[in-house]
Amino acid sequence: MSSLASQSAELLQRLVRLNTVNPPGRERPAQELLGELLSDAGFECELLAADPQRPNLVARLSGAREGPTLCLLGHTDTVLADAQEWAHDPWSGEIADGFLWGRGALDMKSQVAAEAAAGAALAAEGWRPARGTLLIVAVADEETGGELGAKWLTQNHPEKVRCDMLLNEGGGQSFTYDGRRRYGVCCAEKGVFRFTVTTRGVAAHASTPQMGENALLKMAPLLQRLATRSPSPLLTDPAKALLRGLGEDPENPREAVRKIAAQDDRLLPIVLPLLGVTLSPTRISASEKINVIPSAARLRVDCRVPPGLGEPAVRAAIAEVLGDEQIEGFEIDFTEQVEGNSSPERSPLMDAISEWIAEHDPGASTVPTAMPGFTDSRHFRAAFPECVAYGFFPHRHQSLLEAWPLIHSADERIDLRDLAFATQCYRDLVLRLLA
Repeated sequence: MSSLASQSAELLQRLVRLNTVNPPGRERPAQELLGELLSDAGFECELLAADPQRPNLVARLSGAREGPTLCLLGHTDTVLADAQEWAHDPWSGEIADGFLWGRGALDMKSQVAAEAAAGAALAAEGWRPARGTLLIVAVADEETGGELGAKWLTQNHPEKVRCDMLLNEGGGQSFTYDGRRRYGVCCAEKGVFRFTVTTRGVAAHASTPQMGENALLKMAPLLQRLATRSPSPLLTDPAKALLRGLGEDPENPREAVRKIAAQDDRLLPIVLPLLGVTLSPTRISASEKINVIPSAARLRVDCRVPPGLGEPAVRAAIAEVLGDEQIEGFEIDFTEQVEGNSSPERSPLMDAISEWIAEHDPGASTVPTAMPGFTDSRHFRAAFPECVAYGFFPHRHQSLLEAWPLIHSADERIDLRDLAFATQCYRDLVLRLLA
């Protein structure tokens, strides 16, 4: 293992051993660890916080001349973990079978470690950007929306984190398609249009059900439709770019899906959500008392929408799957509306990533992808519309199909060869983009 690879592995172990489950978060020790490393190497470091125990680290390495600002972004909070479900303690950072195990090993303390180790190694060698600025930003609170993290930082200290190019989580894990290894570069994230479906009835005592009209039973056909129907494909530019990158025709999405399934049907749960609106029922409620026929029942639906589409597309999807509100007798109430976000799929940053992959994995290529969920990139795109933000943390050995099921799950782990691969990638990209 190279010196740089060893540094990133040791740093990741130390980060994993810090319990930063959010809530409550308690990210300060992790930010202080990173800040000490980067400050000793020559970065100017600041801790900026809405909550003193949950600061955000901003580390800056300025160049001799004006130029672009490249930001390497990551978050240090994680989701919870139940140690009884794991083969290795989730807070141990144990190395076994060629993997480093622990909560955050994929999401996303590994990327934070790779970014910080790469930046610290360059700075310690005496390197400074020939032009522009390198920012390494480690934020708190991503797992619950970024109110104390990226959102707060970009709204309250935009001058500290303004950037032209940004690398964050959300892409980079490889997959094989048509005999060729592909590395997804996440250029877009879907929006959220959550809503409540309400059915109405007449309350009655549960012992005499015929005297009432059970609103909960009216949900049954709606749930059945959600289980058996899906909205028609509705492709925006990011989805079209993905299909083109795979060599498929974006003007014929159904045929493209058939070909993807023929290649490897395990890709479908990842690709299908990117091709249109998705409707996922997650919560239902009715009577508050066991002996009362409910006069109203409410179903919560998590709806994700491609960038560029809004409420009209969602209402069309609802009508296609559930039917007409008036005819079917239900009501729709939107509870959350956040439009999707994206960055151009073509840029100098994309060129640099693609060139690096071609050099370090001959025969492989990059493919523009999108996230069915969202990351902190959305806050940077909103604050700095000219910023090109991509999700990219390259994995050559631990494929997308192997890594994706481990995120937020038991036995989260990263192949140490991929941690080294990504660390080298960030080091080289910094040199290439800030030359």
